[in-house]
Amino acid sequence: MRCADEEEYRQFVVARLDSLRRTAYLLCRDWHTADDLVSITFGKLYRHWRRVRTVENLDAYVRGMLTNAWLDERRRPWRRERSVDELPEKVDLYQAEPALADREMLLDLLGQLPVRRRAVVVLRFYCDLSVEETAGILGISPGTVKSQAARGLDALRALAANPAGRPREEWA
Repeated sequence: MRCADEEEYRQFVVARLDSLRRTAYLLCRDWHTADDLVSITFGKLYRHWRRVRTVENLDAYVRGMLTNAWLDERRRPWRRERSVDELPEKVDLYQAEPALADREMLLDLLGQLPVRRRAVVVLRFYCDLSVEETAGILGISPGTVKSQAARGLDALRALAANPAGRPREEWA
């Protein structure tokens, strides 16, 4: 890579690192995995920088790379297994500070959505992408994005109305 191209790449990475890291965390709900995903994405971007730097909407293209890296990681067998010596104690998020509890509850609710539906909800409403941009990133039709977003929001509302199957008076 030429020095001018490398400097342009560095500026792009520095400007978008935090935003992409937060987006990755919303997708996978683990900061270590989010860092891995961002590293994978920036590694691939570096290899193809001369070709992709001229893309019309580079930010959307990179978010698509990040989303695809996350979906690829979800398919790996070692990501499905968790081994621990002792079972962790269950933390009651509803006893915590209200703002933190709300954020934790939203992350938990996002975690209960199917993988593709969660990707649609995060890209549409956190990254504020259009239906067409989201469809392009995920390789699905705009109609599928609309239906998955609507179903995802409906599921989040239903889960939020009755978190973890608790009676309403217990968590209010």
